Amino acid sequence: MSAQVTLLGVRHHGPGSARAVAAALAALQPDAVLIEGPPEADELTGLAAEKDMVPPVALLAHVSDDPARAAFWPVAEFSPEWVALRYAADAGVPVHFIDLPAGQSLALGPRGSNPDATNEADGASEGVEEGSGVPGGTSGPAPAAVPVDPIAELAAAAGHPDPEAWWEDVIEHRTPGDDLFAPFAAVAEAMTALREHHPVERRDEIREAAMRQQIRAARRAGHRTIAVVCGAWHVPALAVMPTVAHDRALLAELPKKLKTEVTWVPWTHRRLSQHTGYGAGIDSPGWYQHLYTTPEQPLARWMTKVAELLRAEDHPVSSAHVIEAIRLADTLAAMRGRPLPGLTETLDAVRAVMCDGSDLALALVHDKLVVGDALGEVPDGAPAVPLQRDLTRLQRTLRLKPEATTRELVLDLRKDLDAERSRLLHRLRLLGLHWGRPVRDSVQSTGTFRETWQLAWEPEFSVRLVEAGQWGTTVQGAATGKAVAEAATAELTALTELAEHCLLAALPDALPEVMRRLADRAALDTDAGHLATALPALVRTLRYGDVRATDTSALTAVALGLAERLCVALPAACTGLDADGASARRTELDAVHQAIALLSSTEVGEQWAGTLTAIAAREPHGGPATGVPGLLRGRAVRLLLDDGRIDTEEAGRRLGLVLSVASGPLDAAGWVEGLVSGGGALLLHDPALLGLLDTWLCGVPADTFTDLLPVLRRTFSSLETGVRHTIGSRVAAGPLNTSVVDSGPDVELDAERADATTSVLALLLGVQQPVIPRQLDRRTG
Repeated sequence: MSAQVTLLGVRHHGPGSARAVAAALAALQPDAVLIEGPPEADELTGLAAEKDMVPPVALLAHVSDDPARAAFWPVAEFSPEWVALRYAADAGVPVHFIDLPAGQSLALGPRGSNPDATNEADGASEGVEEGSGVPGGTSGPAPAAVPVDPIAELAAAAGHPDPEAWWEDVIEHRTPGDDLFAPFAAVAEAMTALREHHPVERRDEIREAAMRQQIRAARRAGHRTIAVVCGAWHVPALAVMPTVAHDRALLAELPKKLKTEVTWVPWTHRRLSQHTGYGAGIDSPGWYQHLYTTPEQPLARWMTKVAELLRAEDHPVSSAHVIEAIRLADTLAAMRGRPLPGLTETLDAVRAVMCDGSDLALALVHDKLVVGDALGEVPDGAPAVPLQRDLTRLQRTLRLKPEATTRELVLDLRKDLDAERSRLLHRLRLLGLHWGRPVRDSVQSTGTFRETWQLAWEPEFSVRLVEAGQWGTTVQGAATGKAVAEAATAELTALTELAEHCLLAALPDALPEVMRRLADRAALDTDAGHLATALPALVRTLRYGDVRATDTSALTAVALGLAERLCVALPAACTGLDADGASARRTELDAVHQAIALLSSTEVGEQWAGTLTAIAAREPHGGPATGVPGLLRGRAVRLLLDDGRIDTEEAGRRLGLVLSVASGPLDAAGWVEGLVSGGGALLLHDPALLGLLDTWLCGVPADTFTDLLPVLRRTFSSLETGVRHTIGSRVAAGPLNTSVVDSGPDVELDAERADATTSVLALLLGVQQPVIPRQLDRRTG
């Protein structure tokens, strides 16, 4: 008696296909179930029966010695493959995957953007490789073929402009009828016709040869009723068996099989909806999940979910809204000739009735319900690298459950539990696994005892953990190993950031090596920009070290050494800069100033004050290339003023000199920007400064004023709104005092005393025959 093979062609991730497969398997009662997928996963099929296995989940296969080369085969609760797996597990019948082995799929490399699958619409395997390469045949790489979208082709043949809506009407919305196998036969007939008009890619032919070989193996094993669940596109190729020699010849083209490891990993509905990289090709996994799990009155129950969501977000939605939305969706479906309301009609009704036409409210419904945030779970018995097991243990101990939704976590580092959570998240960041991302300034706190994180788990983290396994078997050990390895080749700026990460992550075995490398780099690096970038990061690290009670004596010594070298190098590094360079250096100047203040070193503080004084005094007498730009000189004066090193009278004197005709307008405008930006209250407390600035600005020529306008607008737009209004009011009220000190009564210029200075001025300026005007303007004299 020959074996009966029933081919169940499906579309991946389809609730209608899943219901049809469940009904067909219940009627067939096969003694073997074959599913399109990597055969290496046969040993993992039993995990589908465990209660801790909750879809969406995915099979993950990666090359043993190159974990970055990986592929996923995801399934959701409404996936026909998952239904077949659960049926086999519940019925106790053998189940096998029959596609190409993952080791050979990964060796072939990707095909287009979706390497191991034909178009998503054909329901083929979903393997996704993150490596590179092109599938090759006996005569070299196969040419790229135009992807075939069977659903679009069939919808066009039926005269329907929307392929997804057509497929929903004929497959996804239907329930199994009296003839359970009629839909599969109809789809197989349609795919046969399509394959006659579209060339089949070589890679698909090789995959189909591997599937036929697995079907033959099931027959030889003595199975009499075999059910095959595969992409509908492949059904015609599996229905007619060529010779064994033919299939062996196709499989002989495959490259050498790579050694791979396979396991189950959690997946998300949001990941199922993405079209890049993995590209599942379904836009509405949450909607499909609802259709599959709610066969009775799906529309009414969906509208109820929408109402609950909108009410939770303070939208006024009543029972009357729900009833009217259901009626509108039914009416729209009838007007559009659809047997039942689809997602389009449902969302149109939700927008019109429940959202009052608001696209923002509808976007919330789409994000939370149409796509959804479901995150699957896998049992502890699933194979995992030691690093993954250690992370799972820590997640349970610290009560940090992975979730697909983004949530905020606020930590108080004075509490032991929160401190341990912080260390775990920082260690994972070192490993490139950004489960948590720090949020700056999200909490109104000026201390360092509080951290705020945004947590969101991504399926790709499973691959990152496998890759990170090369550094160690525990999270702490792997983070330590990677930090030490990176320190060996990192430059000064990267080393300071690495030292900060090591301190935040509490890696006592890595910090000494990082500090040794940092001290060596700092001693050799002569670039003032590198030093200016490194110092603030080191001081920030010292502050966090104080919170965590960490010994930072070595770090303090390095920071002090950097600060001393920076005090010497910075004045020269501020010379001859263009506008962009001066702006970048000013940011560094502010950061270094704050860092040195936090160092609390009197000696370094005095050295820094001398550096600022030197910067402020370097005027470009011989041209821009010979001095410090006005932006930096003005900023140095402001920092000295804020520290109490000079008073407002001295600042006003320097402002008066800069605003004199001896200085170029652009240089003067930059000087004013450096002085004023970051706080304009200085002009309010000292009317003389404001008067000087007002007088200078009124005297700027019209053509020059146009050039100055961008700088002036940038300067004053940075001031607080109240300060700008007050300055404007004072200027509008009338003339301001333009003198820093009382100038005394008007007197005639003493020409004889003025002439006495000419020889000294000639010597200073290098002029042999100076011409000094007899009448000097009072603003310059």
